[in-house]
Amino acid sequence: MLMVLEGQSHFLPCGVPYWGFETLNNGGSATVPYDYHIGVDYHKSYSHLVVQDGTGRTLRSGRVKNDRHSIAAFLDRYRDNSHAVVEATRNWMVIYDWLAHPLKVKAIADAKIKTDKIDATVLAHLLRADLVPEAWAPSEQARELRLALRERMFYVRLRTMVKNRVVTVFDRYPEQTVRLKKLADLFGKTGRKQLAELPVSPIDRIQIDRSLAFVDDINARIKQSEATIRALTRENTNVKLLKTIPGIGEFFARLIDAEIDDIRRFRSAKKLAAYAGLVPSTYASGGKTYHGKIIKQGNKWLRWAFVEAIGPAVATDPQLREQYERLKPHGTNKARVAIARKLLTIAFQLLREQRPYEQRGHNGQGCASTISRLS
Repeated sequence: MLMVLEGQSHFLPCGVPYWGFETLNNGGSATVPYDYHIGVDYHKSYSHLVVQDGTGRTLRSGRVKNDRHSIAAFLDRYRDNSHAVVEATRNWMVIYDWLAHPLKVKAIADAKIKTDKIDATVLAHLLRADLVPEAWAPSEQARELRLALRERMFYVRLRTMVKNRVVTVFDRYPEQTVRLKKLADLFGKTGRKQLAELPVSPIDRIQIDRSLAFVDDINARIKQSEATIRALTRENTNVKLLKTIPGIGEFFARLIDAEIDDIRRFRSAKKLAAYAGLVPSTYASGGKTYHGKIIKQGNKWLRWAFVEAIGPAVATDPQLREQYERLKPHGTNKARVAIARKLLTIAFQLLREQRPYEQRGHNGQGCASTISRLS
């Protein structure tokens, strides 16, 4: 069995070595024939494995407990010149080398009757026929940063939910809360003081006080997660470069870097835009091509980061603001997508060329615009 060890990994704790080509994640291709093709249908406590030979004959099939010795024993006789595929799913890093993209594989392997054995067998057939679309396996550093960033996002969403509960209670007293509604931040120092003095029923007072205490606890967790994120990216040059882009702050710079991982895997800004889902859907029929809304597929975190950066970017950069206002009559959503795509293109160029963003000239004065040149 071809074993490719790529340093420390979340795969090794299960006791299974890497199978496949290291060159695949580096732009190589699978051209060498294998003797054994292994399909893995991975689950939380067990996996179903199917081993096939070059003719498609199933040599072994069965459910295996997810631990070091069970999987090693099951595959012991098929270690020489073999490779394996596992469908990209939750906690895929536990058992992976080749990753089959979930959407594409399910589109090929869709069946009315689905069992673990069928899934693993279909994956083995696809692997044998070289029809498995490879998914990018992020570096260990990128995976750790992603986990830390997602923890912070979880706490922020949770804090928003708790604040909304307080606002719901707050809205039940329209006559008493006229002054409070004029506050910019209901949960700031002044807002909290007035919330504490608000005459409400005993049960609503309990809910408000407990919710505010919960918000304080969540804020502490957010600060802790931010400290972890800063520690993971303290020496990260890409984060420093991304922060020079209008609208991209500390958090989004780290998020964008973690989701892109290695900019060299994208041949152009268009490829990165497709990965982020910032490209229009396309319908072609009868020799005519139609473009619709942006696609629903793609990296939702990367798309979210660039879309969220639109507001501060347009507010602080005259050229982006001018472009946004020029496109706005054609539709606000179209204008927003265009600016998000522009920011993504700038990020692509900065990361490829390893240089900071510099705004140059405006309305024909001075040097040519960096934004225009990077588009």
